[in-house]
Amino acid sequence: MKLVKVLMVAGISAALLAGCGNNNNAANDAASPAPATEQTDATSAASIVNEADAFVKAVSAEGTWIVATLNDVTVEQDVTVAGEFHDKGLAENDVYRKIALYAQDADHNITASYTLTVPKLTVQSENLRVQGGTIKGDVYVEANGFNLHESAKIEGNLYFASEEVKTSAVIDGSVSGETAVQ
Repeated sequence: MKLVKVLMVAGISAALLAGCGNNNNAANDAASPAPATEQTDATSAASIVNEADAFVKAVSAEGTWIVATLNDVTVEQDVTVAGEFHDKGLAENDVYRKIALYAQDADHNITASYTLTVPKLTVQSENLRVQGGTIKGDVYVEANGFNLHESAKIEGNLYFASEEVKTSAVIDGSVSGETAVQ
């Protein structure tokens, strides 16, 4: 039974890694995939997490460009998404970061959505996309380019540090609470 569970987690992890690079940005859709390089650094790989401490570390300035969850995650303290990251972890790509609160199949169809429960999530990384699933808690955006994908929602308030930051955001998902500059 334990072997089956390990194989299932490995399969889900492989599917997430294979598909999480598809961020549907128009600029990225037009570009061909970047060739693999022989050198790999910590920020080029995805962080696949299933517990609070791993999530907090993955979204820190020392974390990775994409953070994918394998299940619902509850973090008891406020969390800050910090640092500058580039799409697919490659310095020549656009500044981009992603929190993937979902699992997907080989065709990039969402097969499960997860909830991140956090008192306060502060976004300091530019061009952060939250895709799939739910953030249960208040989100404070301090960086330009925040994106709440249509497959994601915030069960709480969404606050922006300035009108400029709010104007740069794309909110296609739902927000149950107030959306305001604060």
